[in-house]
Amino acid sequence: MPDLDRIEINPKVMMGKPVVKGTRIPVDLILRKLGEGASEDDLLDAYPRLTLEDIRAALH
Repeated sequence: MPDLDRIEINPKVMMGKPVVKGTRIPVDLILRKLGEGASEDDLLDAYPRLTLEDIRAALH
């Protein structure tokens, strides 16, 4: 099961959108990119602070 503590909602970060904790990478960006056909490896290359566990938490 993904570690849901990896996702946070803070009104002071990205206007309260859910983001990967400690980053400004919104969950909706991850989901949109995957929906457009990007692979997990594509996301990891494009966003070096992102981990595979972060992606899986966003999907959950």
